[in-house]
Amino acid sequence: MKVRTCVCQVLLVALALVAAQEEEVFQNVVEELTVETVVNPETCDITSEMGDTLQIHYTGRLMDGKVIDSSLSRDPLLVELGKRTVISGLEQSLLGVCEGQKIKATIPPHLAYGKRGYPPTIPGDAALVFEVEVVSLSKQTQWQRLVNDVFPLLCLGLVPTLLGLVGLYLYNKANAAQKAGKKKAKDKKSKKK
Repeated sequence: MKVRTCVCQVLLVALALVAAQEEEVFQNVVEELTVETVVNPETCDITSEMGDTLQIHYTGRLMDGKVIDSSLSRDPLLVELGKRTVISGLEQSLLGVCEGQKIKATIPPHLAYGKRGYPPTIPGDAALVFEVEVVSLSKQTQWQRLVNDVFPLLCLGLVPTLLGLVGLYLYNKANAAQKAGKKKAKDKKSKKK
């Protein structure tokens, strides 16, 4: 009887080790972002691009199926593509989708929370699975494009210009003070004579 119990315990330990190794291998297999369409809308005239605004419902899970977050009990999440309001893997998976489309995205760790994870909910090096429904899609307006594309470039040009102007102002102020100091010294010399 004791021999049977011992053999059963050894088998259980061996099975647990094999299961742990398989889970580790499965976690490490996810190296690329994969996106599959679960539901396609009847018509898809407009697809999402960078700068567009989406309202989505999502459920995020670990690879073992444990739910880490869901918007189903809240209002849809507002995502402006390119603003990095969500993890990069989710943002990438939302490019080229239509209003009404449902997708399933398997996101590798480097496009999710990386080595650090998001304790205590998401462990380090965790691949994630997101099921997403695109509730609405708003295309980027010309004004938004101007603000998103041109304004940052103007700022890049304005910052050095402003710094240069401040530097010029300080240089001129220092020169004026230096000239005033020389003039006072010259006046003192002439008074002594």
